[in-house]
Amino acid sequence: MLFEISGVEIHPLIPPLFAFVLSFFTSMGGVSGAFLILPFQVSILGFTSPAVSSTNQLYNIVSIPGGLYKYFKEGRMVMPLAWIVIFGTLPGVLIGALLRIELLPDPTNFKFFAGLVLLYMGIRLLLDIIAKKKANGSAENRFQELVKNNRGNSGRNSDLPKTKVIQFNLKSVIYEFYGERFDIPTLKVSLISFIVGIAGGIYGIGGGAIMAPFFVAFFNLPVYTVAGAALMGTFVTSVSGVAFYQMLAYLYPGQAISPDWLLGLFFGVGGLCGMYLGAKFQKYFPAKLIKAILVICIMFISIKYIIEFFIK
Repeated sequence: MLFEISGVEIHPLIPPLFAFVLSFFTSMGGVSGAFLILPFQVSILGFTSPAVSSTNQLYNIVSIPGGLYKYFKEGRMVMPLAWIVIFGTLPGVLIGALLRIELLPDPTNFKFFAGLVLLYMGIRLLLDIIAKKKANGSAENRFQELVKNNRGNSGRNSDLPKTKVIQFNLKSVIYEFYGERFDIPTLKVSLISFIVGIAGGIYGIGGGAIMAPFFVAFFNLPVYTVAGAALMGTFVTSVSGVAFYQMLAYLYPGQAISPDWLLGLFFGVGGLCGMYLGAKFQKYFPAKLIKAILVICIMFISIKYIIEFFIK
């Protein structure tokens, strides 16, 4: 099957199947999987124009609602965290889109930048795994134990603890999960989200994918309470990102900027199913295992892109 806008010719089942498997695991950690779908498009499918970034964000729009639905339903969506991510990353994503078009249209430079972003994410996740015994251990570990003991009970999700927001203002966000309180400085995190949003806008991942491991590694937040908020932030910024890329397409008629709508939809349908099931089964998977898989994938692609930049 030929996807005319991107020029990609591939069996129509490959994009949704790839996205399904990938998003099933990544959505458990609050990551849509777009950060690995993009190198798949660039390196495997040969989709290297700026339109690949907007196509990647289109994938987020279609796929993320599947995960959000489950996190809302199970009471593990901390909306103040999502608003912080959105407030910071949204303007950053728009700036990043401009930088992608003006400064990084060449695939070689873009792949090098993507490699640096992936390297950062891989290091943060690796450090989180190493420090797992010290970080967010009690609430997260007790939640895992409760889920394990609760299997087969008729109440199931209704018996599991839910997040409770205690405070949300310009100073801080405080919420409670399984008897523990977590405090996040609002303005500080918003500023970091803005910087992350610029990187996410260039790379086409929305920004939330980087914020998810950041929340876990730096603020010791349980991954079970971070995933939904990070996905929500990614979803909103991706909607704005696609709209912005579409607008820029009229200002830069000589470049392929608009998303490949059909290819993005094919990836998105697979991601929609994968994220729904990933969010559904997240509570049964140790966060350490999920992050270990992500680290291997991220570091492999990152090192590959960086080496290719210097060899060429």
